[in-house]
Amino acid sequence: MGEGSSKIESMSKTSSMGRGIMAVLAAASRQAQGLPGGTVAEIAADLGKDRSQVSRSLRTAEQEGFLRRTPYRTFTPDWSVMTDALVLTRRRLTTDGAAALDALSKETDEGCYLGVLSGDSTVTIAESVPDSTKLVGSWIGRPYPAYCSDAGQALLWEASDDEVRAIFSRVDFVRHGPNTPVDVDDFLERLAAARARGYSVVDEAAEPGLYSLAVPVRDFKGDVVAALQIVGPKSRLEPRQKMCADALVDAGNWLQSRLGHA
Repeated sequence: MGEGSSKIESMSKTSSMGRGIMAVLAAASRQAQGLPGGTVAEIAADLGKDRSQVSRSLRTAEQEGFLRRTPYRTFTPDWSVMTDALVLTRRRLTTDGAAALDALSKETDEGCYLGVLSGDSTVTIAESVPDSTKLVGSWIGRPYPAYCSDAGQALLWEASDDEVRAIFSRVDFVRHGPNTPVDVDDFLERLAAARARGYSVVDEAAEPGLYSLAVPVRDFKGDVVAALQIVGPKSRLEPRQKMCADALVDAGNWLQSRLGHA
């Protein structure tokens, strides 16, 4: 679980909430292995913690609805809580996403979009386009190849190289602009540069003259669920890259916080 697990482990040493989270994760881990959750003794052994302390954490998690007790006297996650959280995330992605787009569009005076990943393509789910841009038509619901789209790099921000290669395994890297990636290795190099920069830059990869910036948007689980983008003519957007990127990062962080990402 990497950095996230280390933060939880650190918190578990100092707070009852942290200990409760560790107990819930331990029960979920046992279920993922095909086991019917875990007893107090088993979970305490997994965590290397005192049995009485773990028992209190498990009972509290059960009372709060995060765990349920099975007929085998084991504790297992109550996934209805996760389902409710996912439904709320989708709802907030729509409502708070629209608010983020409107504010970002007003601040930058550029077209702003929210995209999601669908297979090897990206799909725009919301947009805010000021009249001053003179852009015609809507991108909502229209898929575009992720390897060269405005949102592609941001949506694959947390993907491993192997996962990216799997997604594009059957994709022909057709040229859409003068700077379209030529293959998956080219895409991965650009993705690495975007991560180091803190946001992606798609410079005439989707079409000639088009320039865009994008950041990933994460939910309460830390998963990338959308990409927030600013798109415009290169001649206008490139000279304003730093200002627009700062506004984009701020808007992305605000939207992530609304989705429960710490």
